[in-house]
Amino acid sequence: MPRSTAFLGDVMFRKQRRHRLAVLSVAALCSITASAALAPPAAAEPHTTVAFPSGATATRYTGLAFDTCTAPPLSAVKAWNASPYRALGVYIGGVNRTCAQPELTAGWVAGVSSLKWRLLPIYKGLQPPCGARPTDEKIDPARAASQGTAAAADAVAQATARGMLPGSAFYNDIEHYDTTVSSCRTAVLTYLSAWTRELHRRGYLSGVYMNLNNGAKHLSDVYTSTSFARPDALWVARYDGADSLKGWAGVSDSKWAVHQRAKQYRGSHDETYGGVTLNIDNDRLDAPVATVAHPYKVTSTTPLNARSGPSTSYGSVKSYPAGASLSVVCQAPGSKVGTTSVWNKLADGSYVTDRYVSTPSDTGYSAPLPRCAYPYQVKAAGGLSERSGPGTTYAVVGNSPGGALAWTTCQRPGTKVGTTPVWDRLDNGHYVSDNYVATPSSTTYSKPVPRC
Repeated sequence: MPRSTAFLGDVMFRKQRRHRLAVLSVAALCSITASAALAPPAAAEPHTTVAFPSGATATRYTGLAFDTCTAPPLSAVKAWNASPYRALGVYIGGVNRTCAQPELTAGWVAGVSSLKWRLLPIYKGLQPPCGARPTDEKIDPARAASQGTAAAADAVAQATARGMLPGSAFYNDIEHYDTTVSSCRTAVLTYLSAWTRELHRRGYLSGVYMNLNNGAKHLSDVYTSTSFARPDALWVARYDGADSLKGWAGVSDSKWAVHQRAKQYRGSHDETYGGVTLNIDNDRLDAPVATVAHPYKVTSTTPLNARSGPSTSYGSVKSYPAGASLSVVCQAPGSKVGTTSVWNKLADGSYVTDRYVSTPSDTGYSAPLPRCAYPYQVKAAGGLSERSGPGTTYAVVGNSPGGALAWTTCQRPGTKVGTTPVWDRLDNGHYVSDNYVATPSSTTYSKPVPRC
């Protein structure tokens, strides 16, 4: 498991090295009721709606990654710039998390992010009542739903304290359990369903980590079930040395198919880069990860207007003086200003032209900033046609399977389909009818997605 008990070749257990935390964050538990008014209720299962707040964006990573029990010092991460990895799994919390995390602070997150690393947040909460370690805190089948909701609230609180923003994906670590006990399986699925619903309600993406030949199959079996909310991403453990994100036994390639998969393919071992040795697990990712803000400065000599959208046609909502600090979460295309058509979205949801911001490029996009995107699940069980333009008369140029993430960058009007004339532009340039995407509105535009 991500630095926890897992099957080796689906037979051997791996030794855990972390001590448990005693309780969930009291503040997070208390915030469940208070936060109920902050976002609308999610839509019906399995595709619940993500209530992204104005400053949110999703971030994804494609490539090699590693996870380790204790977050390594920033100096070690710098040394590992010599490695093939550019994403790092970190344990943000959970009653069954082990290993102290002295490095895992907001400053560390900012430092690692400035080195162009992505972070994969892991939450090791309650475990199956018929599995994991005997000493682990377990899910109570009678309270599985409320416990899943509390876990999501705590994950948000822990991540927020470390600078991870709305739109981030959190991965709930579920260890091995007895697959023959149906009540246990139902308890796990109920717990994870509540985890997903609550994360979506709060504006975050839901991920789950499971053993491929154990819980992952059960999650796959209820992929289209209306009894459970479907997580946005699946991270499997299978120590076979193969890092492929396709051809998983028991999980069809059509499920979690669009930047929604990760695999832990090798367990605990030492690797050395830049003179620093770490004990790690190996991972391959094509999945959503944590979103963070990146600091830049206003470079104009006069005040810079922040607007409600990525264009000069949007109204001004704020002004920043020359030299002011900006918290940028992502970049989006917009109206051209000077040498660039890139606009920076700030953590408060407003936009500023990149022409007057100290990002590395003054003509195009700048790493490590992600492109602004808002992934919502495809509702059509049989899949959804992707078209070359916003209407049914445009050519079909692709297909999004049911449950896939529609990585939406903007919305515009087009042919009316069902209850809405809105079409979603995906980050691959294709368009899909919003009628079949789990956005907040089924009739009009959905904030915070901008207009195309």
